[in-house]
Order: sequence, then structure tokens, then C-alpha cells
Amino acid sequence: MGQEGEKPRPMAELRIPLSLDSYLRALLGNLADTFEGVIGLRDASGFVSIVGQRIGEEVSQNYRDALDKKRLSRAEVAEALVDFQRRVHGDFYVIEQDDDRIVLGNRACPFAERAFGHPSLCMTTSSTFGVLAAQNLGYAKVVIEQAIAQGHPGCRVVIHLKPGAKAEGREYYEV
Repeated sequence: MGQEGEKPRPMAELRIPLSLDSYLRALLGNLADTFEGVIGLRDASGFVSIVGQRIGEEVSQNYRDALDKKRLSRAEVAEALVDFQRRVHGDFYVIEQDDDRIVLGNRACPFAERAFGHPSLCMTTSSTFGVLAAQNLGYAKVVIEQAIAQGHPGCRVVIHLKPGAKAEGREYYEV
């Protein structure tokens, strides 16, 4: 408390760790926590998946428009996924890719510390990646083999590009 007659410090000068980025991460983390606690992980993942699908549609269209293409090639899809995540503060990279799949690693979750313990947030990645790949390549099955949100040191995401992969994952189709 300041002395009587002392002019208070302007709020804008206070050192408070708050920015749009930290606010949005806190908002998403708290939404995930609330959804998972109230309706359970499975249903929370379903809701987050719907949001991720919409984001995936927008992101896919943005890259097609920017490249002036109706469809992206497999290599362009992989590059777009990495670039998208870079822009939202993820650190994804291509581990390998061929006609059957794209395998990505990740060293930093866009949701930062808010992701820990909230695997439903991984559905934004699954849906965004799946929709972008399916809209451009016809089909995608996304398998999140490892996730920072589940306590792994990084993420490993496999995007199968042809139906029939035996792995458990979510399938996405061209609309």
C-alpha cells in the first residue's frame, strides 16, 4: 500500500504475466479441465474434435488459397502441417513420409503447460491434421502415438493416407 497522498502506480506498469497468448491458453486449459471433469474425457474429446475440424477446414483452405491450388500434394500437406504448428507455437517436424503415411514429431505443445493432463486438447491436432490431409489427399487416419498432454517428452503423430491401417485412430474423409 502506498503512503497517503502518494500517487498510485498505473495498472499498465504492473508486472503481471498476462498476454493474449497466455489468456487464450488459460481459457482453453480451463475449458478442457471443465469439460473433462463434467462430461468425461471421451465426450470432451468429441467436442474439441468438432472445433478442430472447423479449424482444419479453414487452415486447409488458407494454404490452398495462398498456393493458388485446388489440392495440395502429400509433401505440401506435410509442410503445411509443420508450418501451421510453427505459427501457433508448436514445434512439429517431419520424421518420415511416403505414399502411405506422414509421421510427425513435436517438441513443444501450442497449449504449453496447459496441455498437461488434458489429452482432449490433442483432438485439435488430430482433427486439424486429419481434415487438412483428407481434404487434399482424400483420406487420413490420425494416430497420436505419444503426446505431451499425456506426459510424454514430445508428440509422435502418424497420419495414415490409405484406408486399412490397423492402428487405432480417428479417420477423416474428403468432404
